[in-house]
Amino acid sequence: MPTVTVLPHPELCPQGARFEASAGSHLCDALAAHGVAIDHACAKACVCTTCHVIVRQGFASLRAASDDEEDQLGKAWGLEAHSRLSCQVRIAGADLTVEIPRYTLNYAREAT
Repeated sequence: MPTVTVLPHPELCPQGARFEASAGSHLCDALAAHGVAIDHACAKACVCTTCHVIVRQGFASLRAASDDEEDQLGKAWGLEAHSRLSCQVRIAGADLTVEIPRYTLNYAREAT
């Protein structure tokens, strides 16, 4: 099973996190299942950028982003070459290290 490492985020995961996740699962779901309350304001429909992550390790193991995801990523705060929407990423067989950007374009975060 691949290991997902989440770098520390001041609000969502101050100490960082490390957990095993099933290959084929969505990264957003795996994060939420392990206590990382990443925003996903569009209910994982690929129409916002609130679940934006930067894949620091394991990027090459992921399927390429769809055109819809690429269009949305163009609106993300802090976009980098290895940015992805975690609702669209299916975990492959390789370990991943992800960073959640400090800010999103979500104007109002709902309590989880």
